[in-house]
Amino acid sequence: MSTTTAPTMFGPRSGLLARANPVVKLLGALLITLVIVLSADPVTNGVALAGQLVLLAGVGLGPWRLLTRLWPVVLAALVSGWGTAMLSDAGGPVLLHLGWITITTGSLGAGAAIALRGLAIALPGITVLLTTDPTDLADGLAQTLGLPARFVLAALAAMRLVEVMITEWSVLAAARRARGAGGGRGPWGVLVEFGGQAFTLLVQSLRRATRLAMTMEARGFGAGPRTWARTPHYGRVDVLVGVAVVAIAAGALAVSLALGTHRFIWQ
Repeated sequence: MSTTTAPTMFGPRSGLLARANPVVKLLGALLITLVIVLSADPVTNGVALAGQLVLLAGVGLGPWRLLTRLWPVVLAALVSGWGTAMLSDAGGPVLLHLGWITITTGSLGAGAAIALRGLAIALPGITVLLTTDPTDLADGLAQTLGLPARFVLAALAAMRLVEVMITEWSVLAAARRARGAGGGRGPWGVLVEFGGQAFTLLVQSLRRATRLAMTMEARGFGAGPRTWARTPHYGRVDVLVGVAVVAIAAGALAVSLALGTHRFIWQ
């Protein structure tokens, strides 16, 4: 399967990042995530997020395209930031006082930092998912990193099933509406409908996982050493991606250290 033409729920995987070796992208995502996880200041998180957006825009994944596909992640980050702003006890001038809700400049800054942190942590892994064919990633994990074949094949099956579950979610929604079970009104109706549909998807996923595991066991997957049909290749694209990732991680730390704002999570 070609990594540049395989149709997915995210559209064709094309561009510079799609041609890069999956192991390079995975290690780069881990490096950026490590820097963000260990740093608690908003400057490091903001610079890392901005660097990732610039890199993605440069390879054809602009902010609008990302927003149309990743709006649940953005919404979750905004909700977490708003919740932090309401619950934070950071001081400063009061911006909003409504009943038990008091938001100050300090709490708003804390909420913004949490939202930026969440987006910056989620984006590297999502980028790998958007631009990587699961089969290529499995080849790299097994042959380059030397991970056990049983783990690699399980990860490959899980990634393949992500799109299947998303398709099944749409089918379940259409089936419930056809039976008159959907279309709940009001927040409580929407919540009940979502819970029922999620439970149905969970049951179907467990059944599918059980059948898949039995099928793979019957065909000898994970029973012993395996051979691989394709050999991972590395080239100039991988060097460019690696340099860009290191520049983002190092640049985020350098800017925060230069401004005197850097703070580790244990400080």
